[in-house]
Amino acid sequence: MPLHAFSPADRLLLGPGPANVHPRVLRALSTPVLGHLDPQFLLLLSQISDLLRIAYRTRNEWTFAVSGTGSAGMEAVASSLTEPQDRVLVCVAGYFGARMQEVFRRCGAEVVTVDAPWGQPVDPEDVARAIRKTAPRIVAVVHAETSTGVLQPLEEIRAAARTHGALLVVDAVTSFGGVPLEVDRLGLDAVFACTQKCLGAPPGMSPVTLSEAAVRKIQARRVPVQSYYLDLGLLWGYWSGNGYHHTMSATLIYALWEALCLLVEEGVEARWTRHERVGRALQAGLEAMGLALFAAEAYRLPVLTTVRVPEGVDGERVRSRLLEEFGIEIGAGFGELRNHIWRIGTMGYNAQPRTVLLLLSALETVLQKEGFRVPQGAGVAAALEVLENAHESGSRNPKSLLIR
Repeated sequence: MPLHAFSPADRLLLGPGPANVHPRVLRALSTPVLGHLDPQFLLLLSQISDLLRIAYRTRNEWTFAVSGTGSAGMEAVASSLTEPQDRVLVCVAGYFGARMQEVFRRCGAEVVTVDAPWGQPVDPEDVARAIRKTAPRIVAVVHAETSTGVLQPLEEIRAAARTHGALLVVDAVTSFGGVPLEVDRLGLDAVFACTQKCLGAPPGMSPVTLSEAAVRKIQARRVPVQSYYLDLGLLWGYWSGNGYHHTMSATLIYALWEALCLLVEEGVEARWTRHERVGRALQAGLEAMGLALFAAEAYRLPVLTTVRVPEGVDGERVRSRLLEEFGIEIGAGFGELRNHIWRIGTMGYNAQPRTVLLLLSALETVLQKEGFRVPQGAGVAAALEVLENAHESGSRNPKSLLIR
């Protein structure tokens, strides 16, 4: 077959991730490659650790990025902290809680779970009771459950774990950079995230941070970590300039650096606020169109909105038409929510009013073509009202919701 340069279609990625990459980050990806042991490159790694501490709101020394997506971060944290027969309590309220359960099980842990219906958070009182009953060494929880659009409160779970001497592991893949997450104030012991969602970079790196207690547990291991590549102790040795571990992608590191620079320039709180306002505008618009949101109202993520597919509407046809006719990608449900919900992300570079207004307009058009009656212009009008009220109540500059 004839070979030619690959030219992908121009898409607006409003699914659960990846999101569109910020233009400055795209430019950083074309920077000439340095060797993974070059002094300039090692200095850049040190500076990225400093920026990650700002983003995570932590002073943890062991703060760096694992080569791989958020799933690699999950595996690295689980395999590095867990020794055979360690009891681990995993909170399961969706697909990724269940995945974490399986990852810890494969690390040799004795896993117990606290479960909640999909669309609801795990009840902290249930977690506290389970901790008292099972005395786990580790408690693991998903902060922002990507499969359901639920934001899990952490304070009470942290308090229960601390009272019984358990480490708290947090999956922040969908919340990092878009939802308030203050590692030191909350007392979190191990957190892992990704780069392709609220951070505005391409997939391929997983920022992690570990408390002193988590570091002590790794350093006191009786047996080696089962994975050499994902051994956080060895990885920190490389990041801190103490020797070779693997050949890291300079290109992805440049992208991570630029994305973190953008976050610091904008301000961590300002970025949280932008995601909150844009996400709530989207949710108001969807409800004004007669659509029902899936996640429990008090726990809805602003960065990822889950929407029930209306009765009589073919959810996959709607997604296909959005993609083919408007170049907009939204996500489907999976697991027990397959064919029942859509997942719409407003993350990173895409957390802008214009993306929300474009999606609402396009979705109205497609739903009408599919026979679902939508009040004309109601979604856009409701979203604009939320955005204008946000400007009046908290923004000194109407342009503050736009990103540079």
